[in-house]
Amino acid sequence: MLYAILCYHDEDLVGSWSKEQDAAVMQKLAVVQENLAKQGRLGPVARLLPTTAATTLRKDDPPIVLDGPFAETKEQLLGFYVVDCKNLDEALDVARDLGKANPGGTYEIRPVGVFRPGSVES
Repeated sequence: MLYAILCYHDEDLVGSWSKEQDAAVMQKLAVVQENLAKQGRLGPVARLLPTTAATTLRKDDPPIVLDGPFAETKEQLLGFYVVDCKNLDEALDVARDLGKANPGGTYEIRPVGVFRPGSVES
């Protein structure tokens, strides 16, 4: 089953990292990603641009377009992983490995109920 692991963290804190600090975290995360890829379990991974680049479409009548994220919270959605896991326990193990590489913040794990491969090639 596919699971989405949504990565939440304090955007201001992560944005304040030096290039060296950011590269060190990304290198640690790459180790986890490489292990999953070797096992054929790694799906798409994305790092989102800052919420200052976000646009929100509120589904009112008529729809309203707003600058920025929908909710103002301490932690923002900064990226996500899609991984193939046998069950929730296995998905939690992956999230724990990611957490060891990048402490702080929150990982939200959700089963992916509908899967339709995209047509965009990387």
